[in-house]
Amino acid sequence: MDLVKSIKNEETLCLYNDCVGDLIKTEIVQSMDQYIQHGNITCLDHCKNVSLKSFKICKLLNLDYKSAARGALLHDFFLYDWHIPGSHVGLHGFRHSKISLENAEKHFNINNKEKDIISAHMWPLTLRPPKYKESFVVTLVDKFCSSKEIVNHMYKRFITVPFKTRKSK
Repeated sequence: MDLVKSIKNEETLCLYNDCVGDLIKTEIVQSMDQYIQHGNITCLDHCKNVSLKSFKICKLLNLDYKSAARGALLHDFFLYDWHIPGSHVGLHGFRHSKISLENAEKHFNINNKEKDIISAHMWPLTLRPPKYKESFVVTLVDKFCSSKEIVNHMYKRFITVPFKTRKSK
């Protein structure tokens, strides 16, 4: 049974890589690894998490999993450190989806679903609802992953207390 699960996981990862491999290997997407998104998770790792989970859910629901994976990978393609005041104009939560879409259109040929996924992923904060089922899936997965990343960071930072050894005198 473990072998069957392992083979299925490997096939899923190969199919996922076929969908997003051309994006992930670019230098500009790799540059997302220099920006922290939530806690200690980089923007690239966050986007890869959202992308893979969205891909799996859309595949399970017989939706356009390729557009979901690609749009999700680029949903936070804003390319600045939002923690640094002055690194961007306006409130990050309200503006970064537009900036991410502009960057994605500048660097890649993306379809209408991918554009909608990127521009609508901050709904309901931005009041622009998703047009496609895939966009809705990515929006929910993004909220789930973001919440999990923030809670994990808070737990590690404030709940767990590192054990300190006392030196014997």
